[in-house]
Amino acid sequence: MAAEALIPAWRDRVEVALQEALSRQPSFPMLQEAMRHAVLGGGKRLRPLLVYAAGRACNADEVVLDGPAVAVELIHAFSLVHDDLPAMDDDSLRRGQPTVHVAFDEATAILAGDALQSLAFSILADAPSSAAIRVLLVRELAQATGAQGMCGGQAMDMAATGATLRLAQLEQLHSMKTGALIRAAVRMGALSGGASNEVLAQLDTYADALGLAFQIRDDILDVEGDAGQLGKTAGKDAAQGKSTYPGLLGLAAARERLAALDEAMQLALAPLGANADALRMLAQYAIARAN
Repeated sequence: MAAEALIPAWRDRVEVALQEALSRQPSFPMLQEAMRHAVLGGGKRLRPLLVYAAGRACNADEVVLDGPAVAVELIHAFSLVHDDLPAMDDDSLRRGQPTVHVAFDEATAILAGDALQSLAFSILADAPSSAAIRVLLVRELAQATGAQGMCGGQAMDMAATGATLRLAQLEQLHSMKTGALIRAAVRMGALSGGASNEVLAQLDTYADALGLAFQIRDDILDVEGDAGQLGKTAGKDAAQGKSTYPGLLGLAAARERLAALDEAMQLALAPLGANADALRMLAQYAIARAN
């Protein structure tokens, strides 16, 4: 099947898997509904798509990719719920609908995020892979989520609000806050297919460039987009005094950096041949997306 057909098929597949995972969670009704609100309210599903695409590049069966695809999206949803809280970015709109703490309340949002995080690791523990692979998957996701990755990047982001960062500092921040989970998604797909260290290194190069490209495009959209287009509050970064790539480089130079990252991704994927076509399509999406 061509990559153009695979990506929507994978998106449908992960939607079903996410609904099944959440339906198996007997819980206090309001907490369960808040979890569903956070996960099933739309979204690009980039991270699970990367799991499937990297797995395909490494000849993994889709059945073994479902668990890591669901797990990484649950972690992403948890991060958004907490990122939107009043103590952090204090946002009221996400994916075109009220954020969880607005739709429910702040305490429920905190608990929903916590529950989504624990559910992600429970799913990985039960994934239909060998015990050795499951350990690798859990480690990848844990490292990407914690102080070395997403949570550490969020802490850096909060500490830097109102300050002007150097470009190297901004890239480090986003390599942790955004890039770490993207890198983990790619690595989990590849590990599920038994990828060699050489292939993992090529995919790491791709994933690192993709994570940075995704953030640069996000910063550009925050300047040029509107809430109806983005599904979230536009202009929030400038209003909160955050350093961004357009702010440091200017829009023209930010776009030039995007083009250079695109070239780096294509070079990294070249040795993988046609099996990496879906990864190439996702790279193009990150570069050109409108929301």
